[in-house]
Amino acid sequence: MQSMKKVKITILKTTLDEELAKEYGVDGLSSCPLMNEGQVFYADYAKPEGFCDEAWKAIYQYVFALAHGAENVNWYYHDWIKKPGVAIVSCNDGLRPVIMKLEATDIDSKEHDLVSD
Repeated sequence: MQSMKKVKITILKTTLDEELAKEYGVDGLSSCPLMNEGQVFYADYAKPEGFCDEAWKAIYQYVFALAHGAENVNWYYHDWIKKPGVAIVSCNDGLRPVIMKLEATDIDSKEHDLVSD
């Protein structure tokens, strides 16, 4: 049985759809205050410490699959991603989505061993 590995999560972009925010958002809405571009987290089956709960809900299935060696699965590889072991995903916030890169690693996962840079 293959051991579970850590998945590297890199925050690529924090965005704000100004048109939608103007129509639907509260006054003064800006890009996500919880996540910062360049921030790196490592995860497997559990949300990393300091990671946004809502973002985790949007990406955990990809993290779990990559942590279990699903680097070449058809549900994303060659469907929208050309590089095996990588997924580009975003959180569910329609006004200010955060774009993330998930990467399979060779780092063995250990229960309750969560790391955040």
